[in-house]
Amino acid sequence: MSRHSFYEEGGFEAVIGLEVHCQLATATKLFCSCSATFGAGPNEHTCPVCLGMPGVLPVLNRQAVEYAIRAALATQSTINPTSRWARKNYFYPDMPKAYQITQYEQPYCEHGRVEFDLDGTAKTVRLTRIHMEEDAGKSIHDLSPRWSMVDLNRASVPLLEIVSEPDVRSGAEASAYLRKLRSIVRYLGISDGNMNEGSMRCDANVSLRRRGAEKYGTRTETKNLNSFRSVERAIAYEIERQAEVLLDGGTIVQETRLWDADRGETRPMRGKEDAHDYRYFPEPDLMPLVIDDAWIARVGSEMPELPDARRARFTSAYGLSDYDAGVLTASKELADWFEAAVAVHANAKSLANWIMSDVIRIANETAVEGEADYTKLPITPRQLAGLVALIDDGTISGKIAKSVFPKMVESGDEARAIVEREGLVQVTDESAIAQVVDRVLAANPDKAAEFRAGKDKLFGFFVGQVMKESQGKANPASVNRLLKERLAG
Repeated sequence: MSRHSFYEEGGFEAVIGLEVHCQLATATKLFCSCSATFGAGPNEHTCPVCLGMPGVLPVLNRQAVEYAIRAALATQSTINPTSRWARKNYFYPDMPKAYQITQYEQPYCEHGRVEFDLDGTAKTVRLTRIHMEEDAGKSIHDLSPRWSMVDLNRASVPLLEIVSEPDVRSGAEASAYLRKLRSIVRYLGISDGNMNEGSMRCDANVSLRRRGAEKYGTRTETKNLNSFRSVERAIAYEIERQAEVLLDGGTIVQETRLWDADRGETRPMRGKEDAHDYRYFPEPDLMPLVIDDAWIARVGSEMPELPDARRARFTSAYGLSDYDAGVLTASKELADWFEAAVAVHANAKSLANWIMSDVIRIANETAVEGEADYTKLPITPRQLAGLVALIDDGTISGKIAKSVFPKMVESGDEARAIVEREGLVQVTDESAIAQVVDRVLAANPDKAAEFRAGKDKLFGFFVGQVMKESQGKANPASVNRLLKERLAG
């Protein structure tokens, strides 16, 4: 059957909650002074504290707490004045202490919200809580046919776990929510949000219930979701799988499942743990975390402009449509790129059009693992502003500009240098343009007669012929006016 067919046939409603782990961009780890940067050799960024050696004591990273406060303010969460650390006990090879320091009964903030658009419809996902915790290390299984290896560089890197209410109803909604969440943390400067590097990871809890029912169904948790596309595909697959099981009279098993991107399916990983399985108890080596009003006020006064505020400013300050402003502000890097261009040449609307049609295309073509990097484009904001300025002052036409842009991307040269080198300056001398118009009309007397007889669509033919003969250099406004004058005679 077609995708979602069992789901639609059974009259089910999907109930989806997301748990997002967001790695904070601090210089050092959460409880020690080891570097938290990505990309070092195996186990280079480790010390007795993050290796879990006996007798060592954790010391809390103040910067991580300030980043956590930013996230709470940006998501309209309630910050608890006192929160407590706990030990979450489980044994994996990549967890050297055999427990994880996290927050359990008293997280630092609760009851937030994330607002986003999906296909023009406003959506809101409520947040149950955000809590701080340390990351685990990384198990590596593909470097040896006999051994699994462990890299503990990531052990004790600071994380925020952002837990949503079960407000999401589809994979597309989940993807849109995650994109907005990533945009927020990037605007805040607290995380790069790169899913492909593991600095933003998502687990999806999915269950089904009959439409109109209030009671939730049995849920599964799907892990290993390291891209927006994987999130959307895995949730869609799991919805369909559960619907098929239920329609066949079966029951859903509460379990943790793994997403296999190559096969496009989820598969069982282990039974789903509950809180009591982890034997949480208070962390004896850390005092409660106290966040007072003065601290919150200071962090709030230093908050950067967030995506929704920037979108509103783009519509009011630059006269952009809400849609255009939404596209440009979805990525902080792209919004910065746009404003850098506007600072050079103030035609915001034209620059926005070029960015949304050509710059984004170039960024996607040069993206690494699906991540567009607007800081490494082969064209700069100043160069694009220079190109638009040449159009606006009449030096070149928009059509010529479209041929100049790829040459700028390829060579790195300024638009003016390319235009002068290749003789692309627009012809504005109306006497010269009139001569071309007259030649075109003289070469096509039958079509001119048809136009005068009422075949108005032929006007575009004449414009095209004039532009072709002038090699695209004739000023379009002059061409249109002169043709109308001649054809009316």
